[in-house]
This record gives sequence, C-alpha cells and structure tokens, in this order.
Amino acid sequence: MPTIQAITSHLESIAPLSYQESYDNAGLITGDVNTAATGAVLCLDATEAVIDEAIAKGCNLVVAHHPIVFRGLKKLNGKNYVERTLIKAIKNDVAIYAIHTNLDNVYYRGVNAKIAEMLGLKNTRILAPKKELKKLAVLVPEIEVAPLRAALFEAGAGRVKGGSDASFAALGAATSAEGLHALFKLEVLYSSGNEGAVWRVMDSFAPGAPFEVSALENHSLEIGSGFIGELPRALAEEAFLAQLKKTMKAGVVRHTKPLGKPVKTVALCGGAGSFLLPQAIAQKADVFISSDFKYHEFFDADGKIVIAGIGHYESEQFTIELLQDIIAEKFPTFALHLTKVNTNPVYYL
Repeated sequence: MPTIQAITSHLESIAPLSYQESYDNAGLITGDVNTAATGAVLCLDATEAVIDEAIAKGCNLVVAHHPIVFRGLKKLNGKNYVERTLIKAIKNDVAIYAIHTNLDNVYYRGVNAKIAEMLGLKNTRILAPKKELKKLAVLVPEIEVAPLRAALFEAGAGRVKGGSDASFAALGAATSAEGLHALFKLEVLYSSGNEGAVWRVMDSFAPGAPFEVSALENHSLEIGSGFIGELPRALAEEAFLAQLKKTMKAGVVRHTKPLGKPVKTVALCGGAGSFLLPQAIAQKADVFISSDFKYHEFFDADGKIVIAGIGHYESEQFTIELLQDIIAEKFPTFALHLTKVNTNPVYYL
C-alpha cells in the first residue's frame, strides 16, 4: 500500500509544484504525507459530497484539480462550504491534494494535452511558452558519464519537444596543477521546475565535479499556457462548433460570429484562458477554445478569429481520467475512483 507521499511525488514528477502560477495553491491541502493511502477519489472540485464519497468508498485521499483553499483562512468554524469540507476531511482523516495550474502548464500529459487529444489535434505545441530553460554542463571522467546521464534523465532533465533523454557529450582535456586530464563535458537542458531533482542527482553522482549552469533565453517547449495544433482535416466553422459541443459534452457553446473560413488550426486553454486570445490570434489560429469569457472580451476577436467559449467544468472534466492514467501507471493495483459527484455549480436550461 503506497503512502500519500509516494502518490503525490509521482504526480509532481509529471507536474512539479514549481510550475504552478503565483496565485495558485496546488499541493497537499490537508493530511499527513506519511499515511498509507487506502484509495483515492479523483475529482475537479473537493466538495463535501466528494469527501462523503471518499469516506463511503474507504478512501483516505482525494485528488482534486482545483484547490479548495486559494487564500489564507483566518478561522475554521464551518461558516461556508470551504470550511465545512475541510472540517469533514480532517475529522475523517481524508487528505486533500490539489494539482492545478502546474498540471495546466505542462506539455506532456497536461490538462491541455488531454483536451487536444479529445479533439484529435496533431502537431501540438504550447501556445504561450515560458522562459524556464537552463543548461547544465559538467565535467566528469568517461566512466561516470553514463550513470550520471541516466540519473539526470530520471530527474526530468534532457526533455525536448517530441521526445526525451537528450544530451550532448564531448571529450576534452582539462588542465590543473597535476597536468592534463581527459574529461567528458556532459550537457543537458532542464526546466527550472526540475532544479531540485537535478541538484540531488549532482550531489549523489558527481559531488565536487566542475560544472556550469546557464539560464537560457530560449522558451521552454514543455512549460507554458494553452495549446495550439491542427485538425487532421479542415472543417466548416459550424461543423467544428457542433463537434466541439458533442466531444466536450458542453451544454452550450458561446461563440463569436463565424467568419466563413474553414477551421484547421485550433488554439485552446482549459479553464479560464481568455488572457491567451492575443497569442491565439498572433499564431493564426482559426478558433480559440476556452471558458469564462466576459461579454466585452468577445469583441476582442475583432474578425480575426472565432472565440468558442465552453463551460469551465466542461473544459476540464476529462482531467480526472488523465489523473487516473498517471497514477495507475505507477501504482497499477491502487484503488482509484473517478468521482460520481457532478461538482459543476453551473446548470443550463
């Protein structure tokens, strides 16, 4: 039976907490990481009903996409749904873990990747990449290159778009008071979110080795906001919007006026992503899919793109299936339950 720590550590190997936005509160909200996990309920929102569901199923872990606590709490007396949920979870020893914008911001197996998969997009890439890349160059004897490189890859270094485990090594002559020494220069790229893991590897495999770290101006290909990709074949705007509504099980799709052009390039962002509209336009997307658009933001399409607004819940509802896949690959016999509770607070006539 894995501990809560083991499960959350695996999740963070995919979506490190350092990838979350500054306003976010991803991570363990309640609970003891050293407790053995009896099972987990996966959900978008940890509500009272979800905690009840976890208790009924004998699960002491709830993994939610949205953190139930965003801001500091000064009191915990049950006056609102947040406090009541926390009290119930604590009383019943149910840990609540949130994996939010850190999962939104990863290219591999993130929220937006799941949406793109549902829509059948190809040639996908991050819509607004972040400048998070660093390069490590370390000098080691030839015998140490392979184990060090393997450990760095395991720590998340060496990932490039379209694959992983990329590095560069070159033989050179290092000089010292003792003379010339044959050393290999091993170089790998890594994202800032993996920095802690990279330095743990260095401490274990290459303590005292000469090294250099460079912050790169390159945008990371695996960290950032939103996604953009292409449909296998172009669709008429009305046909694409109808397909979007069906695929995402949306009660309604709010959209700007069709432009009379085929849809081939699609930009998207799970959750509230209206801030990415300028990037979608700049990258010549035909449609931008997200949620929580305000009335005046629809004017910003300005005849350059079709905005397709679906519900916040609808845009992220398949995240729990993504979480199930991620956890099950590491812990195949661990009890995982997709919540049966519809936590969407929005209803449609």
